Amino acid sequence: MYDHILVPLIQRMTNLEELSLYFVNTHGPIIDGDNLEKKIINHMTRLNKFTFNICSVISVDQPMDLPSNEDIENTFRNFQNNQIISSVYYLSRTNLLHCHVYSYPYTWNFYHNITNNFSGGLFKCVREISLHDERPFEHDFFFRIAQSFPFIKKLCLHNYEPQQNNDLQWPIIKYHHLIEIDLVQTHENYVEQFLNNTKMCLLDNIHLRIHYHSLKKVTDDFTRDATRINCSKIIRLIVCDYTAELSKLKDYFPHAKIY
Repeated sequence: MYDHILVPLIQRMTNLEELSLYFVNTHGPIIDGDNLEKKIINHMTRLNKFTFNICSVISVDQPMDLPSNEDIENTFRNFQNNQIISSVYYLSRTNLLHCHVYSYPYTWNFYHNITNNFSGGLFKCVREISLHDERPFEHDFFFRIAQSFPFIKKLCLHNYEPQQNNDLQWPIIKYHHLIEIDLVQTHENYVEQFLNNTKMCLLDNIHLRIHYHSLKKVTDDFTRDATRINCSKIIRLIVCDYTAELSKLKDYFPHAKIY
């Protein structure tokens, strides 16, 4: 789609002065600075503002030959008007290389597939994020996310690796605008991370999507005091694989509409 549709279309826009570009490329090669310069920049002589947010997802057989963040950022050496950030990571279970490049300051209202190698920064425009990794997310990672994305309203987490420092004492984290949380594709440690009020302070109007078996285990079959406070703040609860009596959930989630 990039080479056969997007590039020919943009190359015909010779009078364009501003371009904001977002796409996901799933059919190689990696879209880096050299590629963008050759196929887009050199064909748009009047372009004076170029912002972009591009993710290349490439199937690879030999991870030892993967480019580094520095390799990718060096390809943007001729981009003078933007700070360019790159994030390269490899998911061994699927043999997929993800290469995310974007101009900073970041202007989109979403940021997807954040991993442990997230480089930080301040993203005031972002309202929705997703977290995905094959390595565990520890408490300090969630603290960094809260600092970098102060206005997020929706968070989706995908990680089945258990935390290594789950029992350590950490400062309580607060997401000041977060109201939608999806924990369906997670290890139970992350359910604990968000529902335990000694680790996370939730707002009073939370929408939560979660698996029943994780919820039951983390709350000690809906009797645990450490998770009761945050559970009382949930106003909409979507439970997957629901197999229990509704009365247990209603007692433990007194303000929630349960689906």
